[in-house]
Amino acid sequence: MTNTTQTTAQTADHAPEHPARMNIAEHVPDVYKAMVRLDAAAHEGLDPVLVELVKIRASQLNHCAFCLDMHTKDALAAGETVERIVQLSAWRESRHFYTEKEAAALELAEAITVLTDGFVPDEVYERAAKHFEEAELARLISAVIVINAWNRFAVTCRSVPGHYTPGQYKGLK
Repeated sequence: MTNTTQTTAQTADHAPEHPARMNIAEHVPDVYKAMVRLDAAAHEGLDPVLVELVKIRASQLNHCAFCLDMHTKDALAAGETVERIVQLSAWRESRHFYTEKEAAALELAEAITVLTDGFVPDEVYERAAKHFEEAELARLISAVIVINAWNRFAVTCRSVPGHYTPGQYKGLK
């Protein structure tokens, strides 16, 4: 996480890359490995593209550049389109890009992520419950909670975006 090489997007015209504050995996490897295992367990059996969409949307809401970089790249590698990723921050206005199931998952992800707006509304939960079996819904809720935790690690530690390669952290369980 402390890599200081320039990204392909950086040139003399761009701001310098900020250094990471801390590499959390280095200092608390047991916590990091537990988070990796929790992440894998949370979305086991869910559609990988749906999981990436939810992770991207939560990361947008949490302003987590590191996770946006990672999950956008992972979504593209999983077959997601650039168009749907670009539209994700305005998915309600571009709802026709997403299935009803995806829209319900995105709405639930937003409600779980932005708790300052109040509790997760019953109607949001019920819409998601119409599209997901109970066990699948429990996995989705877990996946949203886990990405929110990852966002908080990355934002707090100032993890540097731009260096992630799709699948880079697979197999760290």
